[in-house]
Parts: sequence; structure tokens; C-alpha cells
Amino acid sequence: MADTIFALATAAGRAAVAVVRVSGPETVSVVEALTGGRPKARTAALRTLRHGGADLDEALVLRFEGPASYTGEDSVEFHVHGGRAVVEALMVALSELGLRLAEPGEFTRRAFENGKLDLAQAEGVADLIDAETEAQRRQALGQVGGALSQRYDRWRDLLIQSLAMLEAAVDFPDEDLPEEVAERARPGLRVLSAELDAALADVSRGRRVRDGFRIALVGAPNAGKSTLLNALVERDAAIVTDTPGTTRDVIEAPLVLGGYKVLIADTAGLRETADAIEAEGVRRARAWAEEADLRLWVIDGFHVKHTVKLEEAVRPGDWLVLNKTDIADAAALDEATARWAGEGLKVVRLSARSADALAEVREALSIYVAGVLSGADFPAATRLRHAERLVEAQGYVRRALSDVGLEVELAAEDVRLAARALEKIAGRVDPEDVLGRVFSTFCIGK
Repeated sequence: MADTIFALATAAGRAAVAVVRVSGPETVSVVEALTGGRPKARTAALRTLRHGGADLDEALVLRFEGPASYTGEDSVEFHVHGGRAVVEALMVALSELGLRLAEPGEFTRRAFENGKLDLAQAEGVADLIDAETEAQRRQALGQVGGALSQRYDRWRDLLIQSLAMLEAAVDFPDEDLPEEVAERARPGLRVLSAELDAALADVSRGRRVRDGFRIALVGAPNAGKSTLLNALVERDAAIVTDTPGTTRDVIEAPLVLGGYKVLIADTAGLRETADAIEAEGVRRARAWAEEADLRLWVIDGFHVKHTVKLEEAVRPGDWLVLNKTDIADAAALDEATARWAGEGLKVVRLSARSADALAEVREALSIYVAGVLSGADFPAATRLRHAERLVEAQGYVRRALSDVGLEVELAAEDVRLAARALEKIAGRVDPEDVLGRVFSTFCIGK
């Protein structure tokens, strides 16, 4: 029999109201011990909580009978006043009544184990709690609602249909079956393979929405990277001085652009240096920029004719920010703009002292980020774990397609393995260590 667990479900600290949750087989007896009765299920009841002959608090008690509860078990929520002493007294009372403090994510894990949620939906609960932007909220809520699981279930149905054809050819070779019955598995497998290709091409979008779109500010020292960072995040995140090499490490700052979470980084100025600390900063800058989703090369417009060579550093999709345009030579700026636009870079002119120019850059970045991360379809993967299983399933599907008509038994086994790979995403077939990793990321009380 499972333990009865309890935890504070609201944030710790002083508040108007705190919610303490209980779930497990002893829930009803605990409610009776604290309230002296059994409030009607699914109805909020005002009760005085008593323990050890003393009043603890007046609370709203909301009781749920399993399986019609979040965890699928008998459970209760005590809505008490949010003072530290009140919450602590209730927690002590629950412990003395024999209940155990819940582990991180244990309530949601029980919901998963009792069939109330699949694993993808459970991960969506964690993402919903952590959501900082509207886009993260929408994605997480869709995942909790089963959008991700429904997509995988449809793919699994295609595999089952194909597997039925293959197994018929294997198990009943002498029966009066249509000719080339195994070949009838190909169309469904081809459709699935194409959809998996599309999903894998889009695999980073869901993780970028969840973790943040990464923008790197790169360029030579004193080009204005730190000033631009501070202007975009609207605070003094980086130190700005006239001394070259002031920024010696990667300075990351979060912001929201177009409704999406963005992580923007000011990096050390790229130059050759004998200073060991600055050299390490340059190395880190190059590494961060290499992994960034978008790189903004910030160029000192006043010295645009003598700027660092970009030919070997830029890549398609990079932006070139010509900074300090208020003090730069107009003809030189026009020449640089024409040159780099011809190389396929987006060129932006900027004076960090101009509020209008900064607003235009922010708007351009917002439009770009929203264009990259928005999509008509729900993303097929929101975590690295999902992407790995999609790659695994695609490998089996492709191998099955090559085996159909040659080794039908092998094709059937590959289809079964592909189905299992997809099932692991929803948690229907998942080892204990994977479950432990997933739920350990949850907060106590969820």
C-alpha cells in the first residue's frame, strides 16, 4: 500500500493563503482527525483544524475521492492562512499523524502511475509551472491537454496498421490472403517516415520555446555590444567603459521578444591577446556564439573601414549591426551596407543613443524570433528526450521499409521497435531511471 504523503503546494513564505495537499489511503482518516468529521467530497467546507487539543487554524477543506482526483487517490487540500507559524503547525500535525513529506514531483508521479496523465503530459505540468512567457504557457498547456500525446498516438496507429499486414504475411503464409499483403504496409510506413522527417526538421522549435531563443552579440572590443545589451534588456546588465577588453566573460540576460523567452549574451571582444584571462573570455565568446540561434555582429560604424574581417566568421542568417551611426561617415556606412547585404546578411544601422533606433531593432528582433518559433502545428518535441526517441523510431521505420518484401519477419520486428520508441515518450514503456529523472525536476508539492 502506498504511503500517504503531504506537502505545501504554494510558495514558501508569508502569504494571504497557503495550500497544503495530502494524497493517499489515509487521507480520510487524517481529515476526520483534524476536522472532527468528513466534509462532502468536491465541496469547499470551512472547518477548524485541531490537533493535540489545540486549534491550528480555520481553513477551507476541499476533499477529493479517488479516482476522481489529480493523483487518482483519495486526496485533500487544506487552504489555511499563509503565515509561517500556521503552515508549520499544520505540517507538524500531519507528520505526527503518520504522513510522509512528499518527494519532488511525487503527486504528479502518482497521477502518472494511476493513469491520470501520461509522461508527456506530466512533463507539460512541470513546464507550465516554469512558464515565464505567453508562448511557454501555450505550449505547456497544450502538452498537458494531450496535444503531444495525440500526435504520437496517431503515429502509433499507423505502425499498428502496418504491423497487422506484416504479421498476417508472416503468420498465415498458406491462407487465402490477398497477394503481396506485406506490400500493403508500405504506404503507411512511407507516410509516417515523411512526418517523422518533418518533425525532426522542426525538433528544436519546441525546446527553444521552452528553454529560450539564444542571441549572441559578437564583434571587436569597444564596438558597442555591452551598450546594446543594456539597451535591449533595459538595465545595466554589463559594464560599459572606453577601455577595450572590459567584458571578459559571457554575460547572459533574459528578456521577452514577441512573446517568447530570449537569452541574449554580451561576449568578450574578439581579438588576439596575450592576457590569459581575456583570451579565455574570447574562447568562451566563440563557443557561445557557435551554439547561438542568432548572432548579431556589432560593428563600430565610425571605424567601419578598418573593422575586423568577417568573411571567415559569418554564416548565413547572421545579422550585421552597424553601430554609432550618429558619428560615422555616411558614405562608408552605405558602402558597408551594400557589401554585406550582398553577402546575404541582414544589415541594421543603429545609434545606441537613439531611442527610436533601439525600438526599431527590438521590433525587428521580435518579428524574427516570433517567425522562427511560431508554427501552425504543435511541436513534435519539447525536450531532448523526445527528439532522441523520434530519431530512434525513424531509424526503425526506414529499416522496415527496406526489409518489406525481402525479410518480412525483420520488417515486422522493426515496426514493433519503432512503436516502442514512440511509446517511451508517453511513458507507457519507460525504465525506472527515466521516470526518476523526469519527476525529480518537479517542485515539492507537485
